[in-house]
Amino acid sequence: MQMDPKRPLIVQSDFTVLLEVRHPEFDVVRAGLSRFADLVKTPEHIHTYRMSALSLWNAAAAGMKTEEIADFLERHAKFGVPPHIKQDIRRFVERYGLIRIESMGEDLLLISDDVEAIKEMVSFKSLRSYGLCQLDARTLRFSSSFRGVLKQELIKLGYPVEDLAGYTRGEELPIRLKSDGSAGKAFQLRDYQCSAVDSFYREGSMQGGSGVLVLPCGAGKTIIGIAAMGKLSCATLILTTNSTSVRQWKREILEKTDVTEEMVGEYTGTMKDVKPITIATYQILTYRKSKDDLFVHMDLFNKRDWGLIVYDEVHLLPAPVFRVTADIQATRRLGLTATLVREDGREEDVFSLVGPKRYEMPWKELEGKGWIASVTCTEIRIALPDDEKERYLTAEPRQRIRIASENPAKLGIVRELLVKHADDSIIVIGQYLDQLKEVSEAIGAPLIYGQMPHEEREELYRRFRSGELRTIVVSKVANFAVDLPDASVAIQISGSFGSRQEEAQRLGRILRPKAEVNEASFYSIVSADTKEQDFALNRQLFLIEQGYRYTIEDRTAEAADKREDNSLMRVLDETVQGSSGLHRTEPPYRAEEEGAAAR
Repeated sequence: MQMDPKRPLIVQSDFTVLLEVRHPEFDVVRAGLSRFADLVKTPEHIHTYRMSALSLWNAAAAGMKTEEIADFLERHAKFGVPPHIKQDIRRFVERYGLIRIESMGEDLLLISDDVEAIKEMVSFKSLRSYGLCQLDARTLRFSSSFRGVLKQELIKLGYPVEDLAGYTRGEELPIRLKSDGSAGKAFQLRDYQCSAVDSFYREGSMQGGSGVLVLPCGAGKTIIGIAAMGKLSCATLILTTNSTSVRQWKREILEKTDVTEEMVGEYTGTMKDVKPITIATYQILTYRKSKDDLFVHMDLFNKRDWGLIVYDEVHLLPAPVFRVTADIQATRRLGLTATLVREDGREEDVFSLVGPKRYEMPWKELEGKGWIASVTCTEIRIALPDDEKERYLTAEPRQRIRIASENPAKLGIVRELLVKHADDSIIVIGQYLDQLKEVSEAIGAPLIYGQMPHEEREELYRRFRSGELRTIVVSKVANFAVDLPDASVAIQISGSFGSRQEEAQRLGRILRPKAEVNEASFYSIVSADTKEQDFALNRQLFLIEQGYRYTIEDRTAEAADKREDNSLMRVLDETVQGSSGLHRTEPPYRAEEEGAAAR
């Protein structure tokens, strides 16, 4: 294909892809590139993506072909695509499905049409403990008890398995959605929600019934989970992040299905009801009295013949739950999340044990259709006061991030934003309890935190939802699954280091569509020239990949001096222009976009 320097991509020989931020086709190309590559860095003018084995396997599982990926790159690359890159893309994409698991009575089979692949399986020492028995040149037999751990091991060896062994039916439980015309308040699934459910279910075939659905907060992931339950009509175990989320799931199930309250159980720190539909927290499942004790509640997985297990916020799956999930591969598994990013790098385990990504809806596409709010993201950088700067410079590395995060000058910015958004519903959210208490007292807004009694916490959420409270201060307890539909402003004053997942979840608190003006504002207040600023750049990566841009407001003294110098230059320019009739040339982009993308 002919070279064209006007195209937006540069495909490099190390599997990275550079994308020009200011190119007219940036949004369209970014959306296509995100289907098979991960965002790595976001300097102002060029974003860096990387194709990985996992990103290409997920693309393959979603139905993308080698030719589709290669054609996309060729169409948008300035200087073409290196031949070895196209060859490697084909090698990775064709690896998915090269090895299949199928059933044979009580045992399972590893099957491949590639004889060499089976020879390689036999040669791996790490696979010998799974009792592989060769039946013929293309088939190995093994015990069904190794189904999960074998998939984990094979993906580490570079062989993502397509699991076609099927699933047990589970305990039958008729679940009818009220959208189907049954009595009570009816609701209608949106088109993308129907597509997500269909992508998971796949007409009940062996290829359906396990996998991950990726949609933004506010897109109705709970409703999608309930619709999947309706498709399967079986006993269901739902795992989620906290007791607030447990109650939200229960409320939605009772509102949107014909299931009665007696059929839905809560399994939390305060209640231990196991019913045909049981909703439990990850915390209770991973509870043990000491590090050497057993996980006393893990037997919940065996207390009924579950036909479906739903993992809410699957990107947070704890290691002990991974281990149990490896043992229950005959049960259908549905993962729901806004982001597959895991800070511990265990995305491969989600792929192999829960399933590949079956469906993803871009955030900006939903925003364009009005299903979620349009959000403006702003990072406000402020200086550390002189005494705090001295503490910061002499502190140990781990203490520096806390000193920067608890910058007392942030309170003034919070007050300023409260005045600016006086008519809006505002969430102030942070990491450190001492800092949050100080802010709560200073602005006269209640603080919601993890150790607060559940009833008191729920009452504050209720008052906020009703409009009785316009501002609340929340700890990281509100990162997940808190239904605050009218919240339109989030002010982030501190966070968990460079966590991209947390940034996405916090933005999600204000994404739900608004009744009148469907807009929201997300602010991050950051101490300039500190580790917090470095972490802030990493936190923004996921949202930038989704199409959001951060405007940078620099409030430091150095920036103020620079603005003053620029103002003087403008006065001089205007004086010259007024006397000579000359006109300055406008820059090719808006001035505020100078710092829009995280550097």
